Amino acid sequence: MKKIHIFQTILIMMAMIISVSCKPKEPTDLAKASIIPKPVTVSATGEAFTLNSKTAIFVDAGSDELTRTGQYLADKLNASTGLTIVVNEAQTEPGKGSIFLTLSGADQSLGEEGYLLTVTKQQVKLSAANPAGLFMGVQTIRQITARDSVSGKPGPFRIATGTITDHPDYSYRGMMLDVSRHFFGVEDVKQVIEYLAFYKINMFHMHLSDDQGWRIEIKSWPNLTAHGGSTQVGGGQGGFYTQEQYSDIVKFAADRYITVVPEIDMPGHTNAALSSYPELNCNGKAPDLYTGTDVGFSSLCTKKEITYTFIDDVVREISALTPGPFFHIGGDESHATKVEDYIPFINRVQDIVAKYGKRVIGWDEIALSTLKPNSVAQCWASEENAIKAIAQGAKILMSPAKKAYIDMQYDKSTPLGLHWAAYIEVDDGYNWDPASYIPGVGKENIIGVEAPMWTETITKLDDIEYMMFPRLPGIAEIGWTPVSMRNWDEYKFRLAQHAKFFEEMDINYYKSPRVPW
Repeated sequence: MKKIHIFQTILIMMAMIISVSCKPKEPTDLAKASIIPKPVTVSATGEAFTLNSKTAIFVDAGSDELTRTGQYLADKLNASTGLTIVVNEAQTEPGKGSIFLTLSGADQSLGEEGYLLTVTKQQVKLSAANPAGLFMGVQTIRQITARDSVSGKPGPFRIATGTITDHPDYSYRGMMLDVSRHFFGVEDVKQVIEYLAFYKINMFHMHLSDDQGWRIEIKSWPNLTAHGGSTQVGGGQGGFYTQEQYSDIVKFAADRYITVVPEIDMPGHTNAALSSYPELNCNGKAPDLYTGTDVGFSSLCTKKEITYTFIDDVVREISALTPGPFFHIGGDESHATKVEDYIPFINRVQDIVAKYGKRVIGWDEIALSTLKPNSVAQCWASEENAIKAIAQGAKILMSPAKKAYIDMQYDKSTPLGLHWAAYIEVDDGYNWDPASYIPGVGKENIIGVEAPMWTETITKLDDIEYMMFPRLPGIAEIGWTPVSMRNWDEYKFRLAQHAKFFEEMDINYYKSPRVPW
């Protein structure tokens, strides 16, 4: 009898071992991966590629740009896995256990930022028609690298097999950061750019001047920063970027395929400039520096030639530092400027911007002027202005304050932000379509979407994060994913899974009760 019991025990143990060994390893369904923005097509094959100590990244030989992207992926994967994945140049098609980033043989219809990701048990292959597409695909690889847990330790690391074909719906997907009301240093700005890259945001709009502070060095007008950059909202110490620091930010963003859009607001929102140079005022007197939050009280003197010399110098110096195609001239809330002065001013400033090879963006009020055909009106408040802009052949950048302003409070209880436009909970910020938001403004009129963040109440990086997350991923999806594929009831579950990324990146985020965290 004793032998029978021993035999039965052995059989049970063998059955348990077989049961455990036959248990499928997660992830096994790429279609269930919580990717944001949601890809255009995903097909799953039910297996997994395993990252281990032998995994290596390969890129096309002879391209420093691709090597940089490969190293970016290696650095991110190594930081999250503890592995030491290295980057090599591929002389031939790499074999088993490789991650291969290539521009060879890619479908040109993927466009500037599209990519094809194919995962088998043997290899992860990412192909694109352009380097920007590979970088976008890298973010998807980062999001689908699953971390199992063994004996309390992370790992092994697996990527579900299948194919993803993906490309953006809109070419412009942006965020604006106001560094004028409160100043943020270079490292904080770079951290914001890293967050944008993770969600395939490709435009970073810097609001560099306002009543409360001038934040970029202009060598021909040095008092703009020496005096005009010295304070901020509340009266604390301000700050500014030297031209070298600004160039460093621009390069950091460009390495992540993000274009910096500089904004110098005019003719209103200019008290810092007026206080720095009294000749820009019609009365020739310098007002005191301003540390409050009111708007609409300041104006450049639009009838003085010195004003246009000043603007020409500013646009020239900043344009020389900014390789992107856009220059933002502001133009909003110019209540202290008469309309009959505002219109010729905006017309003339457009010519100055064009002189330096840039394309004008301005807040929707610029539609009151005679817009150049390639100008862009950023629609934040007035649907009427949007209609006027497209009637002149201009394009629209959609940033409706009631939906896209991520400095608005989530609800009455959240401590940061304002609510003059609306309370914007996470679902409110997700549930809108740029192409149907304004009657008469269709997709063919729109270049994309942008989420502005004004900083009256925002003083540090933790505050920026709290207002960005979890709303920014929704804006990213609005810009990337076709509206027919977007649904809040599905999206909120994908968003909930991104809490692990927020926590891994040490992001201070708002735990919305409308998301099933």
